[in-house]
Order: sequence, then structure tokens, then C-alpha cells
Amino acid sequence: MPTPILMPALSPTMEKGKLAKWLKAEGDDVKSGDILAEIETDKATMEVEAVDEGTMGKILVAEGTDDVPVNELIAVLLDEGEDASAAENFTAAAPPSAPPHKGEGSAPPVQQAPPVSSPPSSSSVGEVTAPAAGGGNIAPTANGTRVFASPLARRIAKQNGFDIAVLKGSGPHGRIVKRDVEQALKDGVPRAPAAAPVALPPGMADDAVVKMFEPGSFEVVPHDGMRKIIAQRLTQSKQTVPHFYLSLDCDLESLLSVRVRLNDAAPKDADGKPAYKVSVNDFIIKAMAMALQKVPDANASWTDGGMLLHKHSDIGVAVAIPGGLLTPVIRKAETKGLAQISAEMKDYASRARARKLMPEEYQGGSTAISNLGMMGIKNFSAVINPPHATILAVGAGEKRPVVVGDTVEVRTQMSVTLSTDHRAVDGALGAELLGAFKSFIEEPALMLV
Repeated sequence: MPTPILMPALSPTMEKGKLAKWLKAEGDDVKSGDILAEIETDKATMEVEAVDEGTMGKILVAEGTDDVPVNELIAVLLDEGEDASAAENFTAAAPPSAPPHKGEGSAPPVQQAPPVSSPPSSSSVGEVTAPAAGGGNIAPTANGTRVFASPLARRIAKQNGFDIAVLKGSGPHGRIVKRDVEQALKDGVPRAPAAAPVALPPGMADDAVVKMFEPGSFEVVPHDGMRKIIAQRLTQSKQTVPHFYLSLDCDLESLLSVRVRLNDAAPKDADGKPAYKVSVNDFIIKAMAMALQKVPDANASWTDGGMLLHKHSDIGVAVAIPGGLLTPVIRKAETKGLAQISAEMKDYASRARARKLMPEEYQGGSTAISNLGMMGIKNFSAVINPPHATILAVGAGEKRPVVVGDTVEVRTQMSVTLSTDHRAVDGALGAELLGAFKSFIEEPALMLV
């Protein structure tokens, strides 16, 4: 009997996914462990392995199809000795699970983003009807070159609905002037073709925002799964999590000095490459992990049934990738040295940008860090990513005048803002956590105690 191949659930929260690519074609032999397809979730692209052996009988969902529900039948695997007709019969007998996808059919195309309007072809734009007698001032449409025309001439042409580029100017250096436009109107110049309407995805035609803009003045970039999930989660967070914010400045002079000494002392391999290179962000991760251990009541997650108090400091770190961001988690960061944290973050960041993280590598965590300091941002407030109760927004380290005793000194300062879920961490507790973080940043040796 044929074996059904269903859309897998690649994470606990996955409801739909994109069937990005089939790696087996109909008729191919399949062995247990072979990679059948690549599935895109909201966070990563993952490979699906075959569990059984057989022959790929029929592919029911074309590659490139978006929003394929979990457990939907996507292909049929034939057992040894079965022919293609068994797959056909199996498909006919299978209960319908969802409306057919746009990519299905007798010759299923790869489903792509909804098309946007393309420029009219040269046959519709590049050809100009010959004017009536005396129309020798009409020239072919300009091929993307600059059109020299007076503002008045442009305005008259626009008011009368034709492309001024079809005219030949009689002014200095071929400039199109008022008399050229008036003569063209008299001679009967064809009006410019109307801009082709943008092909909108279903449901967008009545969108209030879309209606604010002139048709043809924009293109539509459909939301991918990641952007949709980010929008849903951040909206949910701001609507359901009561945020409040605490900010302070940290002195980085000691940290920067320690960082230089650590990196200079790193052992080197035969090629002279250091075994590690610790960044300021690595210190920030370690300091936040230690602060949560020092203030354990802030190492929490809110649930309706009770408070979750975490034993370890699992620190999520926001990594920007094309189209969104991922937050890989450094597990038990309080137990790890700076070199290990640095190595893990480099690996996570590289695989996050390639969308190759496994779900267990970016789900969960007890807090998160969002660092925009490397982009020159001085301070900002980040949105909490549930189930976290806090997120630390880190600004740039910069030289500032600071009062030390009775004198003013120039020192490197970094502004940080803690966003807090007031249900789990109130003001005093949040202030205690942020103060502990500051103490570890300003005296890195405390991380060793």
C-alpha cells in the first residue's frame, strides 16, 4: 500500500510552511534517511528526511507553494512492486484536507510572489501614431533619457494627459517649450497610456493604505512567513504585555581594557589566527546572565497559571537577517566563559543569516538582548519577545564628558534600556536587575566570582 508523505510540523508552534524545494522527483528511488524536500518555516529552512523506502509515486504539492498546512498530504511513496496507478488511486481515495493550492494542477507551476505591474512593452509605448499634417514636431518616445522641457510645458502636457517625451523641442538645445505643447495639442498628439494597475494579492484591493497611493506608483512585496510571524508576535506583545522601561549609563573603560588584554593573550594557531576574539557584546551577554543569577526573581516568565522562575540564564540575542530577525539562545550562559560565548554567537549568527538554525536553538530563553550600538544608535527601547519578561536594548559606546568627583573627565559610556513585563518584574525588581548588570559591566572581574 502506498505511504503518504505529510507536511511535517518542524516546531511546536508551526501551523503552515512553504514547500521550498523538492529534492526527489516522481519515479526516483527513495531510501530511509534520504532528503526529500526543503521546508521553509517562519524562522528557518529545514530538510525533511524519508523514514521509509520506496519510489516517489506522485508529488501533490508543487515546490514553491506557500502556506501548506501541517499534516497535509504533499506526496505519495510507492512500495516495492507498486506502479504509478497505485498512487493515483491512493490520491483519489484520500480525504480532502484543504482547498487545492494555487500551485497545483495538471502542470503545476512554481508559486511565486504576486506579480507587480511591469512597464508596458515597446509595442504599446514606443510606437507613436503619425500626426496630422504639419506634425513634423513629433519624435519617438525617449528611451529613458532625460527630457528637457520648461515647467510650463510639462504642466500643460500633464493637464492634457500625454507624455511630453514624444515631442521634439524647438527651444534652445532642443528644449520643449510652451509653443511645442500647444502645437502638439493642435495637431492631435495621442494621450499617454494610463499606468497599468498594480496586481494586488487577494484582500489588498480594499486596503485603506493601498487606496492612499496612485495606482502604478508602487510595487507590492508580499510578506514572507518570517515577516508575518514577527508582525503577529510584536503586535501580540504590545497589546498583551504591559511594558515599562528603565534606562541607565554604563562606564566601559574597565571592560574595554580587559577586552584588549584578553584578545592579546589569545593563543594563536600555526597561521597566526587567534583562538578567540571577544567582543563587547560577549561581555554584555555574560553580564546579563550573571545579573539574572544575582537577581533570580527577575529570571522569570509570566503564565496565567503561575510564574516560571528559571534556574539558568538562557540569553536570546537578536540577529538581523534579510527580511527580519532571529533570536538564537545562548543556553546556561552563566556557566560559560567569554571565549565559549563568543564562539557560539559567531556560529549562531552565521547559521541564522543562512536560515539554518534548528527550532530548539531559537525558541525559549529567559531574556533577550538587542544591540544596535554597532549601527551608531545611542539608545532605544526594544519590544519584549514572549515568553521573556525582559529585553535589554544596548546603545553605542561613545566618549562623553562625565563628572568624576569634582572634575569632568572624558570616558566611554554606553546607554542601556531594560524593557520589562510589569506582570512578572515590577519597577524595583527591574531596577535591581539593571543595577546588577551595570556592576558586572563596570567591573568585569566580578563575573569571575
